[in-house]
Amino acid sequence: MNEREEKTIKAGKILKTIKKELNSIVKPGKKLIEIAEYVENRIIEMGAKPAFPCNISINSNAAHFTPKRGDERILEESVVKIDIGAHLDGYVADTALTFDLTHENQKLVEAAETALENAISQVKAGVDVSKIGKVIEETIKSFGFRPVYNLTGHGLDRWIAHSKPTIYNYEAGKGVKLEEGMIIAIEPFVTTGIGKVADGTEVEIFSLNPKIVQNDKNIKLVRMRQAREILKEAINYKTLPFAKRWLSKAPDIIVNKLVRDGFLRSYPVLVEVSGGIVSQAEHTLIVEKDSAIVVT
Repeated sequence: MNEREEKTIKAGKILKTIKKELNSIVKPGKKLIEIAEYVENRIIEMGAKPAFPCNISINSNAAHFTPKRGDERILEESVVKIDIGAHLDGYVADTALTFDLTHENQKLVEAAETALENAISQVKAGVDVSKIGKVIEETIKSFGFRPVYNLTGHGLDRWIAHSKPTIYNYEAGKGVKLEEGMIIAIEPFVTTGIGKVADGTEVEIFSLNPKIVQNDKNIKLVRMRQAREILKEAINYKTLPFAKRWLSKAPDIIVNKLVRDGFLRSYPVLVEVSGGIVSQAEHTLIVEKDSAIVVT
């Protein structure tokens, strides 16, 4: 086993522990910021670093929601997706699970979990990712729901949380064939809606333009002092996503300008366009010759 696989597996073990702990934490009345900071601090306590901000996406919000600094919002009876990632020296493990606090949407949660299990059973070297997508789609539809067609699974590379191959949650024709040693994240998204997400208005997650990471001299070209300070902090996360609340000072007007000027990339909350409730399940896997190691 090489360093990449060893460190991914270690990061995955940390996430496994935290997922178990979340069962006693994700409850109605809990502040969203308390959940996010608990996850992120536990990752650090256990010897890794967050690969991206803790995502807490509720009901029709499918992904990319993380609370802002001082957020007073609390969990209500809802369907809650918790998507978490940890890395060791840039080697990322990524996982997600859904909590049904309504006690009325367990079938929706089960559809995502079963689709993930069935997809994992197909993973081995030489398998076309379109086959995985087909299994995911068929499983979800057998429960009476739809996949979210424009959200996908993905590869994981060093310092890159989303890389090739793209693993669709539906049959997409011929795709990439998995290779031994690939590290991938499979993540079915299931909805009661039409199966499409679009950008919402709230944005709290960003990442640095890779060109800045490769040559931080580019920061000196930025005229505004506050903007340079934001970039100097952001460079600590390399190309991995970070939360605005992780920065010392990040006025919206300056962060938005850095996005417009191409220094930062933004990740708006993704919302199911018809208002459908969304569930999610995700594991990181290492592809082997005849099967896969489930890391998370």
